[in-house]
Amino acid sequence: MGIDMGERMRTAKVERNTRETKISLELNLDGQGTGDISTGIGFFDHMLEGFARHGFFDMKVRIDGDLQVDGHHSVEDCGIVLGQAIREAVGDKKGMKRFGQCILPMDETLVLCAVDLGGRPWLNFDAAFTAERVGYLDTELVHEFFYAVSYNAGMNLHIKVLDGQNNHHIIEAMFKAFARALDEATGMDERLTDVLSTKGTLA
Repeated sequence: MGIDMGERMRTAKVERNTRETKISLELNLDGQGTGDISTGIGFFDHMLEGFARHGFFDMKVRIDGDLQVDGHHSVEDCGIVLGQAIREAVGDKKGMKRFGQCILPMDETLVLCAVDLGGRPWLNFDAAFTAERVGYLDTELVHEFFYAVSYNAGMNLHIKVLDGQNNHHIIEAMFKAFARALDEATGMDERLTDVLSTKGTLA
């Protein structure tokens, strides 16, 4: 018998309060794709809403950050909190597929994303932007966000832009591909009675 999904809710609520940001994030891995997002950065809101929708995650995010400085602390700290929430929500990972992947097209753009929730963090981020900013989001912060997510979730994360010209499309495809890959990786497999590892543990 596989793991009974009814055993527990795969949810998390994480708060982070510093002199730079105040963040509250709620995550349900087994949701309907509802995003309730307010970060103070419109384009970043749009990316997180897309992440929730395309991963079928229910997510609520509230950020009060020092945007009078710039968006760095808000975006990076959001990545920290989201990574912590993912780590908490997956729990002991019994019955979970662990690996996920997606190659996502968006107009002229093609982005690859692969995820391993095996407990060892790593980010391989292969992308080049031709604009310093999309909306009010500095493009260099996209790397900082995914780095923070991967290291706080204990996630091996690869994101590679295979093709693309429009910076908006490239970033949006990254968030959507990540959502699809994470949805697959956090999915349950009824054939699994324990964790998917020959070591017997994912830590």
